[in-house]
Amino acid sequence: MRTHRSPSVEFKRQVAQELLGGETLHGLAKRHDISRNLIRVWVEKYEAGGLDEDARAADLVQEYEVRIAALERLVGRQALELEFLKGSLLMVG
Repeated sequence: MRTHRSPSVEFKRQVAQELLGGETLHGLAKRHDISRNLIRVWVEKYEAGGLDEDARAADLVQEYEVRIAALERLVGRQALELEFLKGSLLMVG
């Protein structure tokens, strides 16, 4: 089964710039193994500033993922502390 690949915003921007810089649509599609229609969509988004919005959204997602990882580590530490304290109470009681 073929896996879905999701090109980065930087790659989409690069392809759009190459087309606008004079590369042929057919040549770009063949070289990068992507459809010409997809390239057209990326160029439209690039010209409308949509790729910049995608880049900001990707940055925000990355920030959230870092924050989530930090919170998961904190929850893990707190769970360990809670288990330790429960064990200590059983020994005292």
